[in-house]
Amino acid sequence: MIDPTADYSPGNDFAAPEVPDFEMIRPIGSGGFGQVWLAANRATGHLRAVKVIALQRSDRTDAAGREVASIARLEKNVSTHHPNLLGIHHVGKTPEHLFYVMDPADDLSGSAASTDAGYRPASLQHRLDAKPLSSEECYDYAEQLLTGLAHLHAAGMVHRDVKPANCLFVDGVLKLADFGLLTEASPLVSRLGTQKYMPPDGRMDTRADVYAAGLVIYEMLTARPADAFPQLGRRAGDVATDPILAHLNRLALQACQPVPAERFEDAGQMLRELQRPPQQAARQRRRWPIAAMVAVVAMAVVALASVKWWPENTQPVVPASAAQRVDVSFITEPYEATIYLDGKLLMNSHDKPHTTPCTVPDLPAGEHRVEFKHPQRGNLSRTVQLTTDCEVTARFAE
Repeated sequence: MIDPTADYSPGNDFAAPEVPDFEMIRPIGSGGFGQVWLAANRATGHLRAVKVIALQRSDRTDAAGREVASIARLEKNVSTHHPNLLGIHHVGKTPEHLFYVMDPADDLSGSAASTDAGYRPASLQHRLDAKPLSSEECYDYAEQLLTGLAHLHAAGMVHRDVKPANCLFVDGVLKLADFGLLTEASPLVSRLGTQKYMPPDGRMDTRADVYAAGLVIYEMLTARPADAFPQLGRRAGDVATDPILAHLNRLALQACQPVPAERFEDAGQMLRELQRPPQQAARQRRRWPIAAMVAVVAMAVVALASVKWWPENTQPVVPASAAQRVDVSFITEPYEATIYLDGKLLMNSHDKPHTTPCTVPDLPAGEHRVEFKHPQRGNLSRTVQLTTDCEVTARFAE
């Protein structure tokens, strides 16, 4: 709903649509085929956010009709008075537009919405762009997002566009917004939404919303974009030492499994797992089956296997020269494996062994033999190329 890259400052020339009972002040965002305006009720003076969608479009897309159908489904099946869903107060039409009236988001500063020229609606996307989130913020926002999404799923609905830009803050509370693609849960639901938050299988059901929510949680805990998943980057060390971040990382990993049946069934199940105490969740985490799509490395001495959790990331990998030193992230499932590079145990600055997950700085680039040793699962090894922005991920067999 809120485009963090757009310039909606008052100096820009936008033609204000006519909406009954509201003075349209200025555009503050966009969503789907519509535009969101900051508006004041002429009778009460209360500020609202008004989304406006043209009834006639040159591209023949019936955006308004689809939006009406989605809002009708929402009003029929779901109570929008839920604290983690953005409230819709009124839906109406003019000869030119469909419009609906909503609560305005807080300002980026955390204060209430205002007519000040500097007012910018606060979204989770803005929070992620501003600074890395603390573990407590990650947990709180994940819980609020999943609570709102679970309310939709319990009513048999799917959102189809879960992403940070559609998570707004009103009175400091995260609210899932933009219901223009909302529909009934079904395996036959059309593939609509934001491409990078869609699951690879293309089924836009409750598990697809779970997949998108997992990517949002990944973005919160790593401060990296969704298409970098599952790389932890510089946050790997924090994930290794902070039980809240480790718990959230496990949650995101399960939510974003490529095979739908290996994800949470819906946001309610995902929320229950989130609210499980971190230590208990680590002990009772789901045993993920080994996917046939990933490579298996057989060990000569013991019957263990190492597999990549996901297909190769689509992000380009920057090559490194043989003389270059690089920082490398090491992640295993389960955690707490020690790491050997060409037979040498990797030690940290405190003369203690590095254990996964972690980022080890200043390693020589090039081809190396990496071996992981886990106290309960045994050993596994393979030859890898260490390059710039490199991450070595592996999993021990059950």
